[in-house]
Amino acid sequence: MSKKKDKSKVDNEMNPVDETTDENNKIIDDDTIEHDDSQTDVTTNEINVKLEQQVLELKDQLMRTLADSENLRKRTLKEIEQAKKYSHITFVRDLVSSVDNLQRALKYIPDDKSKLSEPIKNLIIGLEIVEKEIINNFEKHNLKQIDPMGEKFDYNFHQAMFEVATNDTEPGIVVEVSQKGYLLHERLVRPAMVGISKKIENVKVHVKKEDEN
Repeated sequence: MSKKKDKSKVDNEMNPVDETTDENNKIIDDDTIEHDDSQTDVTTNEINVKLEQQVLELKDQLMRTLADSENLRKRTLKEIEQAKKYSHITFVRDLVSSVDNLQRALKYIPDDKSKLSEPIKNLIIGLEIVEKEIINNFEKHNLKQIDPMGEKFDYNFHQAMFEVATNDTEPGIVVEVSQKGYLLHERLVRPAMVGISKKIENVKVHVKKEDEN
């Protein structure tokens, strides 16, 4: 009996120590959980920041791609429009040269046609009708003649071939057209070859200086 009592007493004395140990372990576990939660919060915030940054970068790339696509679409439409307007410009240049020859031939027709034979008269009338029809078709397809007789010289549409000394007009006026120009839509096919006016006094002064030299 004495031994049993002693053993029971020893067990009772040891129990308080075990309870204290359990409580300490619980406190340590709670601290560890709180610490782990804090680390988890920091990690989550970092991930959110990175994800937001990636979203912004992807959004920026998407906007740039959309802008590039829109610019490409506009540029393509413009190139298609330009091709429709000007793809035949080489043919037009060759064609207007043939019209030049026709118009030069018509210039040599005398004003008085009464002395001409009937077949010749009919031929001339036919050629004049053809010329008018060609010019009308040119205008129908936005090909316009540049005939600047009496206009102020414009280097954008005219090419000065020579100067004509005269006081009948102010300087820089087109007084002779050697060859008409052509304009297709807004693009110059060929400038008009012209002679422009120049005051006679300027010519005299120039000649005098040459004589002095």
